[in-house]
Amino acid sequence: MPFLNAIFIVHYLRFLFKERSEEMNLQILELFSGIGGMNYAFKESGIPGQIVAAVDINTNANAVYTHNNRQTTVLNNNVQKLNLKTLEKLQINCILMSPPCQPHTRVGHKKDIEDNRSHGLMHICSLLPECTFVRYILMENVKGFEGSLAHSQYIKALRKAGFYYREFILSPTQLNIPNTRYRYYCLARRDKNFPFEGEHIWTEIPTIKQHQKCINTIKNILESDNLLSADFLVDQRTLDRRVLLMDIVTSNSTNTMCFTKAYAYYIEGTGSIFCPLKPEQMHQIFGKLKHLDNGNSSKENQALERRELLQSLHLRYFTPREVARLMGFPETFNFPLEITNRQKYKLLGNSINVQLVSELIKVLCLQE
Repeated sequence: MPFLNAIFIVHYLRFLFKERSEEMNLQILELFSGIGGMNYAFKESGIPGQIVAAVDINTNANAVYTHNNRQTTVLNNNVQKLNLKTLEKLQINCILMSPPCQPHTRVGHKKDIEDNRSHGLMHICSLLPECTFVRYILMENVKGFEGSLAHSQYIKALRKAGFYYREFILSPTQLNIPNTRYRYYCLARRDKNFPFEGEHIWTEIPTIKQHQKCINTIKNILESDNLLSADFLVDQRTLDRRVLLMDIVTSNSTNTMCFTKAYAYYIEGTGSIFCPLKPEQMHQIFGKLKHLDNGNSSKENQALERRELLQSLHLRYFTPREVARLMGFPETFNFPLEITNRQKYKLLGNSINVQLVSELIKVLCLQE
C-alpha cells in the first residue's frame, strides 16, 4: 500500500506540474506593438509562451519589428479593426500593449479621449468584457495617464471584465539603469494572486529587492568614438544658441534624461547630450565661457573664442544604438538600412524600457 500511495503521489505531482506548465504557456497578442519592445521584454522575462501576433499602424515600426522578428506575424492594421471573432481565432490568453501616449503628454494638447489616438484603447475597453479567454494584460503609458478619462474608462473596463489589477509609476533608474523614463504601468489578471495589495499606485516593484543585472554608468553603453561619424556632433548653430539648455552628461554619469521621439531634432527636454571629456575638463571650459562673456575683449574676438571653446567640448548626440542599449534592447536588435537616424530616434522615443517591463511581466505571471 505505501508503494501504491507513492506511485499515486508521483502521478499526481506530474499532472499538477503539467497543468501549471500549460497554464503558464502564454499566447500573446501585442497591441500598438511599435518596434517590438514588449516582444523583447517577454523574451527577457523567461516566461514560457510566444507572441502570436503584433498589431500596429506605423509602417516604419512594423518594418523594424519584422526585420528583427521574422517568426512573428505583424499585422499592419488599426487596432480599432479588431473584433471578438478575430481575437478568439488567435487563441490568445495574454495582451501586452503600449497605447499612444500623445493624448496625455505634458507637451501635447492633452485632449484625452477626444484625441483620435485614444480611440484604439477605447475600442479595446469595449471588447474586454467579452474576452473571457484573456487571463493576463500588461499596459504601459506615459506618466499622467493615471489622471485621465482614458484611465478611468480602462479601469472600469477591467473591473467589468472581472480582472484584478495593480498600478505603478516607475522609472528604469529604479533598476540602476542610468536613464530617467517615468511611465505608468497596469498589470491585470483573472485571479487575486498578486503578492501585494493594490489600494494605491506603486512607485516601486515590491517583489524586487536588488537588481543585479544593471548598467551603472553611461560608459557601459557607449559606442567607440572611432566608429562614429561627424553626423552625431551637435552643430555650431545649436551650440551657439542652446548649449546652456542642454543636459550634458559624461561617461561617469549615472543618469540621463528621458529620450523622446524629437531627440536630435529639438534640444530642450528631449534627451541628454554626451561630452567625452572628463567632468573637470568640461567644467573648466564652461568656466572660461562664463568669464569670456563677462570680459572686455571685442565682440568679434569673443565670438571667435567662444566658438573655439564650444567646439573643444566635442558635444554629440547619443547614437540610436546607445539609446537602444539604455532602453534594454539586446545587441541583436537593429534597424533596416532604409530607416534614417531621424526615424530611429522617433521610433525609440515611442518605445518602452525592455528590462523594466520584463520585470513586470514576471510579476504579472507570478504563481502561488
